[in-house]
Amino acid sequence: MTNEANDQVADLLVRRLRDWEVSRVYGYSGDGNNPLLGALRRSSDGPRFISARHEEGAAFMAVGAAKYGGGVGVVTSTQGPGAVHLLTGLYDAKLDSVPVVALVAQQHRSVLGSDYQQEIDLQNLFGDVAAPFVQLVASPEQVPMVIDRAFRSAAARRQPAVVILPHDVQQAPAPELGQAHGEVVTEPRWATGRVLPDERDLDAAAEVIEAGERVALLVGQGARNAWPEVVQFAERTGAGITTSLLGKPYVDERHPLAAGTMGHLGTDASAHVLQGCDTLVIVGSNDPWTEFYPPPGAARAVQLDIDPAMPANRYPVEVGVIGDAAPTLRVLSSRLRERGRTPWREEVEAACARWSETARLRSEVAADPLNPELVVRAFGARLPDRVHLAVDVGSSVYHYVRQVRLPTEGHAHLSSTLASMGCGIPYGLAAKLEAPDAPVAVIIGDGGFQMLGVNELITVAALHTEWEDQRFVILVLGNRDLSEVTWEQREMENHPRFASSQDVPQFDAAGYAELLGLTGLRADGPESLEKALDAAFAATAPVVIDARTDGDVPLLPPPPHVDAKVEGIRAALAAEGEAGVHALSLLDEYLAINRGTV
Repeated sequence: MTNEANDQVADLLVRRLRDWEVSRVYGYSGDGNNPLLGALRRSSDGPRFISARHEEGAAFMAVGAAKYGGGVGVVTSTQGPGAVHLLTGLYDAKLDSVPVVALVAQQHRSVLGSDYQQEIDLQNLFGDVAAPFVQLVASPEQVPMVIDRAFRSAAARRQPAVVILPHDVQQAPAPELGQAHGEVVTEPRWATGRVLPDERDLDAAAEVIEAGERVALLVGQGARNAWPEVVQFAERTGAGITTSLLGKPYVDERHPLAAGTMGHLGTDASAHVLQGCDTLVIVGSNDPWTEFYPPPGAARAVQLDIDPAMPANRYPVEVGVIGDAAPTLRVLSSRLRERGRTPWREEVEAACARWSETARLRSEVAADPLNPELVVRAFGARLPDRVHLAVDVGSSVYHYVRQVRLPTEGHAHLSSTLASMGCGIPYGLAAKLEAPDAPVAVIIGDGGFQMLGVNELITVAALHTEWEDQRFVILVLGNRDLSEVTWEQREMENHPRFASSQDVPQFDAAGYAELLGLTGLRADGPESLEKALDAAFAATAPVVIDARTDGDVPLLPPPPHVDAKVEGIRAALAAEGEAGVHALSLLDEYLAINRGTV
């Protein structure tokens, strides 16, 4: 292995990133990673450095790049506080099974262990979040091998990998590696194949499914390329199709058997299917909402997954089948009889149709000034083909799940298992950079917008003029309340709203966008909402819609789970006195819709 004259290790590292087909490195500068940044500057053919306003935002961008682009996201930071700030984004990658490589600077090797400025124990810091691979580069000769192993680990395990780069190692002359003792020469290569299931497991799974009369599917992100096979299975067995939150983008929810997302924020139809089935088939999902699965013992279960560690991880399954989702479902379906129009299929389709009407009626409940379900429903109806949608965490996720049906070629992502606020705009920016010709849309609450969105909107403003397609629509749901937590206080603790913890300061999101040179639009009623949405989706440059919504619109679990919660919620609202009257009225309207008395 030969290197150019005067090359530093940092230059070698940049070439290795290029060999791994890395297009962008997200991050923030500091003295520790200045050698790496210098090498990126010197490189004539990339990767490009994308500077965020905060390392947490940069880490979310790297996660978003992996989610939307399908490759390995890359992020860099300096040592000390810069490294600490990466943790939230890296945990997002860990819990949602996303491949990310973090290139983290460290102080000079000569001062390690001396409590030097910004010196922290990075291997221990990242030991949990990147458990499969955390490596301190102790010598220049290690760099190619460690980078190669980091990328292979991230890609194979779909987990973060962390490479710790002491400052002096980055500055050292690039080594020429051969076959000397202690030198390991590797290549930037990774390959995967197709995993096919064991025939005996398929036979056992088919036997369980054939014995059931009311089959349900729970589809996760592991079925991202298997929608035709999911449909084939459902049509053959009459199965209701429910999804995890991560699985929602991979299911066409217009199908009559598609019952929607499961869980606390899920649909009434999904709860009906999962509580009523006698056979559950889990495909590529590790959804943690275990109280929304069928009660243990009420359904026999089969789980299909590419990871042998997943079957029976969340539910007591009888048969685990290991294989890629699409070919495994195809072969399994071929072993099952065609059931036709069964009573269960009729029941599932009726539940799905009923939920569709329920969602519409809930969006039409009058609120002050706007019902957020109406806002998100109208926003979702305007999403263009091939849209890349980013959803921030909070009440916006409830409304996305219940009111948005993605275009068939659309993509949507969010921080699901970690459920971290602040991911929305960084995700959206990464989505735009991964697919510059695709429109981007973001749904975010005012809590998430003020937490991190205001910072990374600056990054959007700094970059958008170079995009050929600048369509980037951000919907801010401004209710001046951390409403998801407010409703959790009422539902789970039976406590009244605690204003000191829940109030979000008034902030003019549209005005802020205008200060940055972007377009800001405001909506505080149905008429202004329609005008703002029409203008935003007709725009050819980034737009922020500041929609003033009602935080008292209920965020309730689906029936029958809500039934055990109602009296506690009522007591909490009663304890709020006059402040709880409006929310109590909306609660009654929503419950009446759920019960079909409207």
